[in-house]
Amino acid sequence: MAEMKRIPCVIMRGGTSKGIFIKSNHLPQDKKLRDEMILSIFGSPDIRQIDGLGGADPLTSKLAIIAPSSHPQADVDYTFAQVGISQPVVDYSGNCGNISSGVGPYAIDEGFVKAIEPFTKVRIHNTNTGKILEAEVEVEGGRAKVTGECRIAGVPGTGSKIMLNFAGTAGSVTGKLLPTGNVVDTISTSSGSIEVSIVDCANPMVFVRAEDMGIKGIESPDEINSNSELLKRLEEVRSTVAVLIGMAETPQEATEKSPAFPMIAMVSKPADYADFTSGKMIASSDISLVSRLMFMQVLHKTYAGTGTVCTGAAAKIPGTIVHEMITEPESVETVRIGHPAGVIVLEARVKDGCIERAAFARTARRIMEGYVWIR
Repeated sequence: MAEMKRIPCVIMRGGTSKGIFIKSNHLPQDKKLRDEMILSIFGSPDIRQIDGLGGADPLTSKLAIIAPSSHPQADVDYTFAQVGISQPVVDYSGNCGNISSGVGPYAIDEGFVKAIEPFTKVRIHNTNTGKILEAEVEVEGGRAKVTGECRIAGVPGTGSKIMLNFAGTAGSVTGKLLPTGNVVDTISTSSGSIEVSIVDCANPMVFVRAEDMGIKGIESPDEINSNSELLKRLEEVRSTVAVLIGMAETPQEATEKSPAFPMIAMVSKPADYADFTSGKMIASSDISLVSRLMFMQVLHKTYAGTGTVCTGAAAKIPGTIVHEMITEPESVETVRIGHPAGVIVLEARVKDGCIERAAFARTARRIMEGYVWIR
């Protein structure tokens, strides 16, 4: 074992993602050394991540770095990293809402925050964006509660409800809810001009009409991921917008160095379709809109938590491409997003261009704790 180093860590499921949680003092301060260690922990670059803890899927190649709070209005610091699988990339350019849902329980169980029954509110400072989000966690016996009746699409069984409120995360990267000041922009691509809505809440996102991309919008992950021409077009749009909003100098740089953010989603009006995991029909009457969210250049099999926040906010901003898909009255504060594996619901309220509420329910649980050995 002398040739290897051991690092304390916890593996947690947060929402529909799974990540490795590590305290900041267990990683090198030097950025280059830190990223080399992170890649080794995950077994990257390798398409199977066979020599590390990564699960060979973008939804399981995620890291949460936790530290005592450096912000006077927060209880804990949280840095998110999306770890490349086949490429040696550690991307810190945005946050992950699903992994965020594990931060509150982790902070309580590790003693960063005092456990108060029956609910403990954890104020989380996301260092990637400089924004604060709040997690309301059920507590029992001095620890974060795991069991409960909350069910989320894409995760078997039920668990204790964790309410995440991202109202304070508008302008997460660009400083503006509408980075360009417009509800719709027209950008040029190699296949012609296309209209997009660019919104920045929790993470920056690009929204396009599914029909403008040549699809219905209710396609399964296999149908979308096997359409190489569609994937190429989507990445061209995403990387072009990344340059437009100042996240990269060139589209190529956006693809290579910021593959996760901004995210891009194809939206369409409510329609009936089958949950690809079970075959169960999702009725158009049960959703506000349909969305297919891309993540790391492939289709997200469910829906990202930060994507949920940004999509819900966009749905409440008149004139956006997302807003035009909604048929419900403006007074309705819930946005029900139909994704490949079911429905995710956000409580959204936007007034005078300000996000007053952007909250959704998740579940999370600790799966493993111990040490990871790296070379």
